[in-house]
Amino acid sequence: MNQITPIAEAAGCTQSPVLRERGQREVFCGLTGIVWLHRRIQDAFFLVVGSRTCAHLLQSAAGVMIFAEPRFATAIIDERDLAGISDANDELDRVVGRLVSRRPDIKMLFLVGSCPSEVIKLDLSRAAIRLNKSLGPDLRVLSYSGSGIETTFTEGEDACLAALVPELPASDAARLMIVGTLAEIVEDQFTRLFTELGIKNVGFLPARQAAMMPSVGRGTKFLLAQPFLAGTALGLERRGASRIAAPFPLGVEGTTAWFTAAARSFGIADAHIAAVLKAPAERAQHALARQRATLAGNKIMFFPDSQLEIPLARFLSRELGMVLAEIGTPFLHREHMAEELALLPGGTFLSEGQDVEKQLDRCRAAAPDLVVCGMGLANPLEAEGFTTKWSIELVFTPVQGFEQAADLAELFARPLRRRAMLRV
Repeated sequence: MNQITPIAEAAGCTQSPVLRERGQREVFCGLTGIVWLHRRIQDAFFLVVGSRTCAHLLQSAAGVMIFAEPRFATAIIDERDLAGISDANDELDRVVGRLVSRRPDIKMLFLVGSCPSEVIKLDLSRAAIRLNKSLGPDLRVLSYSGSGIETTFTEGEDACLAALVPELPASDAARLMIVGTLAEIVEDQFTRLFTELGIKNVGFLPARQAAMMPSVGRGTKFLLAQPFLAGTALGLERRGASRIAAPFPLGVEGTTAWFTAAARSFGIADAHIAAVLKAPAERAQHALARQRATLAGNKIMFFPDSQLEIPLARFLSRELGMVLAEIGTPFLHREHMAEELALLPGGTFLSEGQDVEKQLDRCRAAAPDLVVCGMGLANPLEAEGFTTKWSIELVFTPVQGFEQAADLAELFARPLRRRAMLRV
């Protein structure tokens, strides 16, 4: 293999019409992103300024046992705060002081806004500035909003990383930055492949430690590993970095195109790129064969939840032979999705936003074999006889890259196999 195999031309959906809906929606709030962010940045702490409902959401989503000591918590806003009887800023300073004295290992503290803190107009950005004066420089305090009023599900990560961008060290040296939270095993695999390709100055945002955050400047080229980072990408571009346009690294085809785009941007020859990617791509294709036998020909419908829907649909359609009934996504960023849209089958039904009752009616009419949706819709749909897959699992699970391609396909094959066994 001495050249890059081009992606087959497709009719694509670059110019396809998109149904835009602005009705009732069923999604988690952006606080959910803390569940994977706190695992990634190992010396950071996420303090949600919110209600007991916020605390219960995080505890349930993370599955943290009572004897664990996670790196997130909730500063409860109670009736005294809402009534203005107590000074919310004084209370926040007191809670942060107790936290820092108990957890001196923390190097970065995120104050995370919620619906209650938005309602009482608590300015966490000012609180962060105030706390930095008293706690810095050993502890850096940042703020962002995970409020369901402002963010949905994965947008919490975008808000967090966008808050980090102004704090990144400045450097105009040539470097590649991978943007988006990845599991450590995926980062290690990607680092190894970039090294083999000849790209050695590679940084990841977010990094594993607060002190390891990559520098950024005019020599920085960045590659999005997640499709829901519009605000972060804009912040990096404002600091002089340039985005490498590519499909997302889901499946063999997407991962090959993702690495190829990065390598070409650094002037690496196609023959060398092909030689490096040949073995992992062939292993991944072989591993996908079992799932393809289960998934091919089945119809799938995506409810809008994570913004992963379009890259996932491309993977399932082109590599596993699934039929796309509808791809719903919370927000369609046409620039970041251009390469993905071009690879979708022509005529694919695309929707942006949500009017949940109307989409449920379309789901019943389409009668898909598998529905990808949020947890709040899964049980009602299962009660109607539909087979479902929780979209949140696709964010919690390592799915990027060659080695994870079969694991990603398995997440969709498993509910179909379960349904087949129950029908026997």
